Amino acid sequence: MYREKIEELKKWKESKNRKPLIIRGARQVGKTWLMKEFGKNYYEKCAYINFDDNTRMDKLFEEDFNLDRIIQGFKIESGVNIEAENTLIILDEIQETPKALKALKYFCENAREYHIISAGSLLGVAIHEGTSFPVGKVDFLDLKPLSFFEFIEAIGEEEILKLLKNNDFDMINVFSTKLKDYLKLYYYVGGMPEVVNAYTQNKDLIEVRAIQKRLLEAYEQDFSKHAPTNIVPRIRQLWNNIPTQLAKENKKFIYGLVKQGARAREYEIALSWLIDCGLVYQINRVNNSKVPLSAYQDFTAFKLYLLDVGLLSAMSGIDSKTLLEGNEVFEEFKGSLTEQYVLCQLKECTDLDVFYWTSSSGVAEVDFITQVGKNNVPIEVKSSENLQSKSLKTFVEKYNTKINVRTSMSNYRKEDWLTNIPLYSIGNIKTIVEKE
Repeated sequence: MYREKIEELKKWKESKNRKPLIIRGARQVGKTWLMKEFGKNYYEKCAYINFDDNTRMDKLFEEDFNLDRIIQGFKIESGVNIEAENTLIILDEIQETPKALKALKYFCENAREYHIISAGSLLGVAIHEGTSFPVGKVDFLDLKPLSFFEFIEAIGEEEILKLLKNNDFDMINVFSTKLKDYLKLYYYVGGMPEVVNAYTQNKDLIEVRAIQKRLLEAYEQDFSKHAPTNIVPRIRQLWNNIPTQLAKENKKFIYGLVKQGARAREYEIALSWLIDCGLVYQINRVNNSKVPLSAYQDFTAFKLYLLDVGLLSAMSGIDSKTLLEGNEVFEEFKGSLTEQYVLCQLKECTDLDVFYWTSSSGVAEVDFITQVGKNNVPIEVKSSENLQSKSLKTFVEKYNTKINVRTSMSNYRKEDWLTNIPLYSIGNIKTIVEKE
C-alpha cells in the first residue's frame, strides 16, 4: 500500500530546518504503518518505541530532560544502537506520556541532528496542547484515510491512476465506465487502511463491512475512555446522528434532530471532542464570496461529515447488494454519500479550506466553496448525470465568480461559465483550476 504522505516525509528528512515531527490523525488511519514504512525504506536503522501503557517510558521522563540519558533509554527500549546520522527514531502514541511531548522542544533546540517522528491521536495531542506542548518546536503532518487516488493504486490500477493524475481527460473518458464502477466500490469500501487492505487481499465485501463496524465500535469505546463521563452520551448522540443530518435536502446541522428541544450550548463540548478526535469535519457557512473566505464564516450554521465515506456507508446500512444494483447507490440519501465523498477528497488530496454557501432566503445552496489562489471557487455536487445547476447559477450571477465547478458523473468539459469535473477527478481540483 502506498501513501502519498511519504513524499512529504522525504522532504522533511532533507530539510535543513527539520524539527521533530508529529503525525496527527484519527485512530486507525495508518500513522504507525506510515512511520515504520518510511523508516524501513529511507533509513539504515529504525528505533521504534511505543508509549501506550509503557511504564518504563513514563519513568524515563519522570526525572529531567537530559537528552543523552533519554537517547540511552531509547536505545535500550528499542534494541537499536541509535546514531543521529542514519537512524529514524519513532515515538508512537506519544500523547500517553505528556513529558515526552515536552521533550521534543529540547530535541529541537539542542539536538536537532536526531531524526524524530512521533504520532498520537488528534485527541490526545489536543488535550496536552497549551500545557506542556512544544509550540513552535515541532513540525506537523496530518494523515487521513486513503483518497480515491490512493485506493486506485492499492487495487493495482497504476495505469488508470496515471491518467487521473495527469488529467488526461481524453483517455479518462475512454475508461469512464470502469472509473464509475471503481467509484461505487470506493463509496462502499472507503479509505480506512485496514479495510482497504482486507479488500485488496480477499475482495470480500462482507468482510469489509464487518471491519468497518468494528472500527465504528472502537471509536465509540474511545469516547468512554477519553471523554468526561457526563459528556459521553452527547458525543454518541451527535456521532450517530450524522447520517440522518446528511440525508436531509438541506444538510445544515440541526440540533433538534439529535434530541427534541436540544440547544447548541448543550452539545458544544461534545462536538469539540469529535472534531479533536479527527472523526468529523465541520464545514461552516459563509455569507458572501469575498477574500479571504475564512473571515466571513457563520459559526452558527455548519454541516458535519465523517472522516471517511466508507464509514458513512456502513453507518447508513448500505449493503453490498445495493452497491451491485447500478446507480442506486448514488441516489441513496439524496446524494449524501457523494457529498461526503467530495468533501473527503478535498480534505485528503488538498490543503484547501472548505466552506459552503446559502442564499439569504435559503432557497439556493452551493455545496462547497473554497479559495484556489486568488479565486473563490464554488463547487456544486451532483450524484448522477443530472446537470441542472440552478443554485450554482444563482451564486455566479450574484458574485460574478470567474471559475465555477460542477462535479458529477459526466465527463470533463469546460463551458463559458462552468467547468464540469468528473467525480473521480475531483481530488485534482487544484491543478485543474490553476490551468484555467
